[in-house]
Amino acid sequence: MLGVISIIAIVLLSIFPDRKEPVTNTLWDYSMEMVLILPAVMILLGLFAVWVSKETVVKYLGKASGIKGIILAIILGALPTGPLYIAFPMAAALLKKGAKISNIIVFLSAWACIKIPQEMVELQFLGPQFVLLRLSLTIIFVIIMAIFIEKMIEWSESRVATMAS
Repeated sequence: MLGVISIIAIVLLSIFPDRKEPVTNTLWDYSMEMVLILPAVMILLGLFAVWVSKETVVKYLGKASGIKGIILAIILGALPTGPLYIAFPMAAALLKKGAKISNIIVFLSAWACIKIPQEMVELQFLGPQFVLLRLSLTIIFVIIMAIFIEKMIEWSESRVATMAS
C-alpha cells in the first residue's frame, strides 16, 4: 500500500511540481504521527487481547447484547480521542472476539462522529439545542445504518451459502 501511495505521489508531483512543499510536509507530518501513535496502539491491542476474554466481548457486544451493546459501543467509540485509523484495529479485535457487526459499525461511527471534547466545543459555540439535535440525529441514523448493514451482510452471506450448496 505504501508503494502504491508513493507511486501516486511521485506521478502527481511530476504533474504538479509547484505542490511539492505542501505534499512533502503533509507526508512527513502523517508519517511522524504514525510512528508515534501506532506502537502505543499495538501495545493496547496486545493488552486487550490478553485482558479481555472472548466471553466478555460476546456478553456485552455480541449477538444477544441488544440495546445495551449499542449503548456500550457508542460509549466506547465516543470516549477516546484520536484519529479514526486507530479505531480500525480495535474494531477488528472486537470482531474476532465475537462482537456483533452492527455494534462494530456503531463503535466506528461513534469514534468518527461523537467525541466528548468535540461535544463540549460544539456546546460552547453552537449551543445546547444544536448539540442535542445533532447528537440525537447522529445516534439515531448510526443505529439505523448499523442494523441495515448487518442485515445486508447476513443476507449476502446466506445467499452465498445457498449458492455454494
